Amino acid sequence: MVKLTINNRQIEAEEGTTILEAARQNNIHIPTLCYLKDLTGTGACRVCQVEVKGARSLCAACVYPVSEGMVVETNSQKALEARKTVVELIVSNHSKNCLQCVRNNNCELQTLAAQVGIREDAFKGAHTKPSFDDASYGIVRDTSKCVLCGRCVAACEKIQGLGILNYINRGFKTTVGPVFDKSLRDVNCMQCGQCINVCPVGALHEKEEIHDVIQALNDPNKHVIVQTAPAVRAGLGEEFGMPIGTRVTGKMVTALKLMGFDRVYDTNYAADLTIMEEGYEFLHRIKTGGTLPMITSCSPGWINYAETEYPDLLDHLSSCKSPHMMFGAILKSYYAQTKGIDPKDIYVVSVMPCVAKKGESSRQENIHDGLKDVDAVLTTRELGRMIKMFGIDFADLIDSDFDQDMFGEYSGAGVIFGTSGGVMEAALRTVADVLEKKDLQNVDYKAVRGVEGLKEATVELAGMEIHVAVAHSMSIAKPLLEDIRAGRSKYHFIEIMGCPGGCINGGGMPIVKASIRNSSINYKQKRAEALYEEDSQCKVRKSHENTQIQELYKNFLQEPNSELAHHLLHTHYTKKERFR
Repeated sequence: MVKLTINNRQIEAEEGTTILEAARQNNIHIPTLCYLKDLTGTGACRVCQVEVKGARSLCAACVYPVSEGMVVETNSQKALEARKTVVELIVSNHSKNCLQCVRNNNCELQTLAAQVGIREDAFKGAHTKPSFDDASYGIVRDTSKCVLCGRCVAACEKIQGLGILNYINRGFKTTVGPVFDKSLRDVNCMQCGQCINVCPVGALHEKEEIHDVIQALNDPNKHVIVQTAPAVRAGLGEEFGMPIGTRVTGKMVTALKLMGFDRVYDTNYAADLTIMEEGYEFLHRIKTGGTLPMITSCSPGWINYAETEYPDLLDHLSSCKSPHMMFGAILKSYYAQTKGIDPKDIYVVSVMPCVAKKGESSRQENIHDGLKDVDAVLTTRELGRMIKMFGIDFADLIDSDFDQDMFGEYSGAGVIFGTSGGVMEAALRTVADVLEKKDLQNVDYKAVRGVEGLKEATVELAGMEIHVAVAHSMSIAKPLLEDIRAGRSKYHFIEIMGCPGGCINGGGMPIVKASIRNSSINYKQKRAEALYEEDSQCKVRKSHENTQIQELYKNFLQEPNSELAHHLLHTHYTKKERFR
């Protein structure tokens, strides 16, 4: 430990700690823009400049280490003037069309400009030539708003190990984008959206489909059905100022009904259906010597990654569609037949925590007879904006239940799909009962839970040792994939999610403020706890015990992995070129 003084306060900090870390540990605020804990710390933006006694110039607090006897002033006249000038220079090259920006009132640059006292455009002149890319299904890139903080570059490299984003050109011409400033559509972008989650401004955002949905709602010939993913209920409240981890299921349903959707269903039902198909697929592979380890397929970001980076391992992926795509297929077949509605008149909207699902809904494999299984995908953020657009006072809403006809029941296993390890745990609950041929009472497989790092477990079932692993983000998954490629994997079943923490931290979830990301608050864990709490309260906690799932098989699909089930609920994957 070393002793130092910051703003006339004597404090202690561990040797090697930066000035910024030491200050925050002692509730001393130093503004930042490029810095995110455990992701970036390059001193690129220079917003965090402070005055250190004896130093020849101002120092970037996020990279400057503390030392014994150091004296620091974070708000000296020199530091304040320099900080304001830096922000003025950043603002001068910014598009400043705030009212048109998706991040208006939730923009770190706006907040910072107000904090340092910027009231006018101090430096007027030429702007760096911008790029605008909205060619991909999920992500829009607008460099006119980019502040060159490097967060997206770090996220793509450190979280996913891809590194498709980097600095282009030098000096005043510098921008951030893929190689040769290509579209995100034309490179090996997995569309996970983690770059969006860390962007402090609106330079990266999801491609909006709000107005497509509103148009469908106003079409008298359309029967509009909405389904919501399990993670959405654990994050939507944040769009309305509620604490992280607030579960808002009932209010969300009420809001959707007020907006005029003809049916409001929970994707948890389809998660139970996915477990039936995926669980029995795994059992079939075990019994027949099929390709192992089998890897889950419900994360479209992971699928995009596999098709470009590991096409030789595609046989290891489950052939199951993701839950919301399964639901769309059932709604336009079984539901349409039962209700006497022409499938072309059914418009299915999925509210997802994921950006990659926008592209998933447009894959050719998910289009039958010219009809998409799912017509539109809204992120959790988009739903929040849509509720505000409709003038709904979300916080004041009463709770409502999902529509109960045909698809209203779901198990706790379906709920936990929204967090890393949830798919594995849900599958084990069903697979264990089938192999042991009895109703097992212990359904909590806590070894595969958690939002940090790789999880692995060995489960003994019917005299067999089943080795499983859970990975979230490609940087964690890659060693597992390399082991499979090398023929040395010990696992039978692997869950891979594209986003760190799983869907509760998907690229379409509410933007978590940098101040929270840089604190000790584990926002991913708080969201996950909301789902595990709901799971524990469910009367039915196993997918195969969902009576409406049982009815679906009895009346329509016949049995898991049947010919009809494969036609509607399963898909295939193909090698994709890394660059076009």
